[in-house]
Amino acid sequence: MPEDQSGTQQPPAIPDRIFFKIGEVCDLAGVESHVLRFWETEFPTLKPSKTPSGQRQYRRKDVETVLTIKSLLYDEGYTIPGARKALRARRRSKEDPGSAEAPLPVDTAVVPKPALQEIRTKLEQILELLAP
Repeated sequence: MPEDQSGTQQPPAIPDRIFFKIGEVCDLAGVESHVLRFWETEFPTLKPSKTPSGQRQYRRKDVETVLTIKSLLYDEGYTIPGARKALRARRRSKEDPGSAEAPLPVDTAVVPKPALQEIRTKLEQILELLAP
């Protein structure tokens, strides 16, 4: 993904088209096709239609969902169940803007891995201080 001037990752520009083939979505997202097919089984919102010959046809919203899933898993360090919950929460907040301010329940599946690692490190430091 390209970086902006602040050094943060920017999602790739999605071409202005109606349908995308699986190879095109793989190129945009930077993942292999088997990864996309696996994500289809794990994320109910990712359901591309199929042509009569059985080829997957991704719509723009499917491509956006793929990019969001990739960001949650690879950049933010979520687990599959955590990313599923975060995706669901984001969708709810878009449907009901008033619910966006409600905090998410703290759950190890929702807390990103880097945050858990930081908590673990701090707890180990506390144990060292308490150990005789």
